[in-house]
Amino acid sequence: CRDKPKKFMKAIILAAGRGSRMMGLTKDCPKCLVKLRGKTLLEWQLEALRSAGINEIAIVTGYKSKMLSSYGLVEFHNPRWEKTNMVSSLECAQEWLQEDPCIVSYSDIFYEKKTIEQLAECPAALAVAYDPNWKKLWERRFEDPLIDAETFKLNSDGTLAEIGNQPGSIEEIEGQYMGLLKFTPASWIVAMELWSNLSEEQQNIMQMTSLLNGMINNKMVQISTVPNVGEWGEIDNQSDLNIYTS
Repeated sequence: CRDKPKKFMKAIILAAGRGSRMMGLTKDCPKCLVKLRGKTLLEWQLEALRSAGINEIAIVTGYKSKMLSSYGLVEFHNPRWEKTNMVSSLECAQEWLQEDPCIVSYSDIFYEKKTIEQLAECPAALAVAYDPNWKKLWERRFEDPLIDAETFKLNSDGTLAEIGNQPGSIEEIEGQYMGLLKFTPASWIVAMELWSNLSEEQQNIMQMTSLLNGMINNKMVQISTVPNVGEWGEIDNQSDLNIYTS
């Protein structure tokens, strides 16, 4: 993604799930309202997105959705949030995805505006942000970094060759997907073509990385990659909070 034309961009934050691995931290609030360094994760995300010039922002809600109504965001609701996964939640926002390019952000991460800017400026129809220096962070989070890491392989031209599988070795990991990506209407059509051929059960359990990997394996679209710029993190549990505040 070397060319950087300015494009109108919206953003969608996926905040439907509870985040069961957060245990008591999400007993009374959605995961995105957990605080890190005095700000909620949602506030971190909104600050980065707006600083990058993205002001039309939607949120896909589910668990304790009423707690997110005061942020002035466009709301798409996933009424089946307890039984479905990430892609089902994103599909609830397809009204936007069909019309304009959209940054899509998981709600349990934080990042800086520079990565958003690079994603927005990338001319590719579909692009994902990743951390090429993932190992250092994963070694802080896990005794064995392979426990929670997934494969992330690049082609020689920097496009994505594989994502989301169980790695057998460190060599299969050239970075880690951040939970931050960009769809255009053209790439969303391709994603939904793959999605529509799945059974309801398969749709309910589909992870985002499985969708991306399916599009790669079926040669449906090339996926560009954007390396992270600046600090970022994923909050899965109290231990992660401790890491990012230490």
